[in-house]
Amino acid sequence: MQPNTYAVYILSNHSWTLYVGVSGDLERRILQHKDKLIPGFTSRYNLDRLVWFETTSNVEAAISREKQIKGWTRAKKIALIQASNPQWRDLSADWYAK
Repeated sequence: MQPNTYAVYILSNHSWTLYVGVSGDLERRILQHKDKLIPGFTSRYNLDRLVWFETTSNVEAAISREKQIKGWTRAKKIALIQASNPQWRDLSADWYAK
């Protein structure tokens, strides 16, 4: 991602538990989730699959969008994911060297 790019993202796991977050460095943040470096909900439920994200250059817009999506029903979040990622692939699978 480019500098001054902010991402709203959704993580999931094998049982489709969902987490909505925002970050100014999506690749770093997702790696932190994958490595369970962030204590709490995402590490407890093994949320390590990036299933949806969008970017903006405006931090206020990113935070607003995160709050909007967090307020949605589960069904609406699932519809958002399935519109662009019907297989629920990990969109970050190729980002990191093995």
